[in-house]
Amino acid sequence: MDFSFTPEQEALRGHVQELLRAVCPPEYAERCDREARPPREAYDALGKQGWLGLTIPAEYGGSGGSAIELAIFLEEAGRHFEELAMWVFRTLTYGGYAVLAHGTPEQKRTLLPRVARGELSFCFGLTEPHAGSDAAALTTRATRSGDGYVINGQKVFTSGMDISDYCLLVARTASGEKKQHGITNFLVDTTLPGITVRKIETLGQRAIGTTQVFYADVKVPANAVLGEVDRGWDAVDTTLWYERLCLSAARTGAAAAAFDYALDYAKNRKQFGRAIGQFQAISHKLADMKVMLDLSRLLVYRFAWLLAQGKATRHDAAVVKLYTGESYKAISDMGLQVLGGYGYCMEYPMQRFFRDSRLAVIGAGTSEIQRNIIARGLGL
Repeated sequence: MDFSFTPEQEALRGHVQELLRAVCPPEYAERCDREARPPREAYDALGKQGWLGLTIPAEYGGSGGSAIELAIFLEEAGRHFEELAMWVFRTLTYGGYAVLAHGTPEQKRTLLPRVARGELSFCFGLTEPHAGSDAAALTTRATRSGDGYVINGQKVFTSGMDISDYCLLVARTASGEKKQHGITNFLVDTTLPGITVRKIETLGQRAIGTTQVFYADVKVPANAVLGEVDRGWDAVDTTLWYERLCLSAARTGAAAAAFDYALDYAKNRKQFGRAIGQFQAISHKLADMKVMLDLSRLLVYRFAWLLAQGKATRHDAAVVKLYTGESYKAISDMGLQVLGGYGYCMEYPMQRFFRDSRLAVIGAGTSEIQRNIIARGLGL
């Protein structure tokens, strides 16, 4: 087994690191979090440099990169600022991957070049107030009307709706024997009349945050449909696998930043005449954090390789999502403990890792749901 990156992939990592150091330094990330302000300058800089076209084929103006290059990019973006990586991944997943995999030739020609140039951003509307872990129980409805559809319903936790150009909206268009039947995906212009967006105040992820969205007689054209009418659930499922890779890579990068900060603090903070990292109670925490971080990276790149080879399964997606999310949460918690009282102070970045990491075991499929998927994969 070859665990090395190619020279081109190492160069890619170096280029994105250099750009992010310039456009997303620590003080910038801290200010965005404190002011609840999206990192638009950094996002736009990545778009202008072509990074949003990383996985889009060259025929649509992209670089044609694989899932491995995507993981490298998002790991580094997450290391600098997790919420920037979240914004980028949403566009690359719901505007890049989803359109490329399920779009019509016209949708690909119209949207993918604009994504690659950094002109568009996307979000995802799946969860509803009464359809969270049971996502397919959604009730937002799209009714055929003339040459288009009329959408009515309510979504919650549509992160980035207020800063996105399009929402990949999952709606019910028919009833079937199973709740997964009769579901259709739509690319909805977020500026259409009838859409009301309400920002939700959250514990973490405050720069972009999340929203509640109300759809009241929202009219969309027939060409807003992405994929097959009434048979969209399988497309949602495969898109969520891609989402698992992006989230896991970004959070592994954020976990690495939390670990690095805690390690540096432990080497320089002195108590009882020596650096606190020399005490076993602290050094063992750092050792455990390092093991979790290394395993997270291995799982991320293993899953990226499986996706690139077309061999990934739902079981694989659940494993990487579960482990990287739980590890990020544990690393941030132990990192805060290493800093002690200073970790509890808002002027130190560890509190942001601690707050942001809590979502990793809840959002995009709870850890409990991931364990259910893994168990079913074992025949249980």
